[in-house]
Amino acid sequence: MKISYDREVDALYICFQETTVTTKHLEDGIALDYNEANRLSGIEILDASKWLESQLTLE
Repeated sequence: MKISYDREVDALYICFQETTVTTKHLEDGIALDYNEANRLSGIEILDASKWLESQLTLE
């Protein structure tokens, strides 16, 4: 697994496998990449700092 973050465009990518065949767009700014066997190969989150900040809570 490889995690990369591009600060210039505020994009986070989690790569499980280098091969991507199709991409499914979920919520605004979230995309799932799948390989030829229809297994998850990566996750892209645009505006990552905003999305992650809204998902994290302190208890």
